[in-house]
Amino acid sequence: MIVILADDMALGDFSFRNGGISQTPNLDRMARESVWFKQAYSASCVCAPARAAMLTGRYPHRTGVVTLNMNRYPKLTRLKHEEITLAEMLKPQGYTTGLIGKWHCGTGEEFGPLHHGFDEFEGFSGSQDLSYFRYSLTVNRQIAEVTDTYLTDDLSQRAIEFVRRHRDEPFFLHLAHYAPHRPLEAPAERVAFYQQRGLDKSTATIYAMIEIMDRGIGQLLEELDRLKLSEQTIVIFASDNGPDPITGTRFNGVLRGTKYEIYEGGIHVPLIVQWKGHFRPRKIDNVVHFVDLVPTVLELCNIEAESPSNLDGDSFAPLLVGQHRESPVRYWQWNRGRPNYTHNAAVRDGDWKFVLPFVTRKTNPMDSDRPPALYHLANDPAETNDLAQKHPERIARMKELLKQWSRSVETDRLRE
Repeated sequence: MIVILADDMALGDFSFRNGGISQTPNLDRMARESVWFKQAYSASCVCAPARAAMLTGRYPHRTGVVTLNMNRYPKLTRLKHEEITLAEMLKPQGYTTGLIGKWHCGTGEEFGPLHHGFDEFEGFSGSQDLSYFRYSLTVNRQIAEVTDTYLTDDLSQRAIEFVRRHRDEPFFLHLAHYAPHRPLEAPAERVAFYQQRGLDKSTATIYAMIEIMDRGIGQLLEELDRLKLSEQTIVIFASDNGPDPITGTRFNGVLRGTKYEIYEGGIHVPLIVQWKGHFRPRKIDNVVHFVDLVPTVLELCNIEAESPSNLDGDSFAPLLVGQHRESPVRYWQWNRGRPNYTHNAAVRDGDWKFVLPFVTRKTNPMDSDRPPALYHLANDPAETNDLAQKHPERIARMKELLKQWSRSVETDRLRE
């Protein structure tokens, strides 16, 4: 099992979705040859909560990881000790577990990945400033200073070495790339290539960063083929949230919003699932969410005894083999600091999306009195036509759903 996560990569960053402006041949091929989820969602519009939910199958508020800055808000950005990660579920079943890259679910060794089920960790917490050309990695419990390898290439090679080491046993590898997250840095010749195609320097650098990540993913998939592991290995690719607005304009189709916002541009993400010889290529319209990943993996790996009963997600394994599954109701909320459920929150129920509007990225925002909005995403994926006034009964029902969910997750968040 390999789960690859990009950082701040948008749906529009794939070459096949932007008319060839970027260069992502390996991800494009993976999308063609695998199961592509057209309605896939992160659990949050920012990275730390999204990762916590993906690893636990629970909404981020329950896990203790609700905001973003681990240095400023250490108690609001660390996975509770009692939370059970996918690594902790797979390890008793004989899987060797490894995380390479970004953790971002707690600072300090006692809140690190080695205390949450990972046998091996080669990466960084996500709280420190780093350069892609000069950085520190924690290799298990030792610090390695690296100045001679571009970070993304380094992480890709470490992932390949992990597969080689554990080729003869079940393994779970989480490859958590930092690209294309800030700081925007890439080899000058690749940046120049995109600038020559008419892109500004910021976007040119982002696409150079994504190209290098794509190349490494291709090398990893080639290694699985070389080792004759492709038909024994499920590979999942996703991004933690939408594009960062601070880095400038990106090509994200009609989607409204960016990272930090619960509009589609902030939470609607790519999700590809590949298992050669088992899943035929297809595109799926059903809604899937990061909390669904853990129960899906457990079902695909035929693990029942170790699966916790308090998961928020539902397995989408039936969809992977062409069976039916209803799209469940799903929820989002984020603000910087302590959760304020009047701000930047959403519910998706079928084609309908209820939104309490985004107000600010500032810390601990005041209660918002902005009226809710209602969008029919099948007809209005750009979220431009607010139907709240036409459907007061639906607004009332979805508002109550959000209220009940908010009360539930906040109760768990405050439970010691």
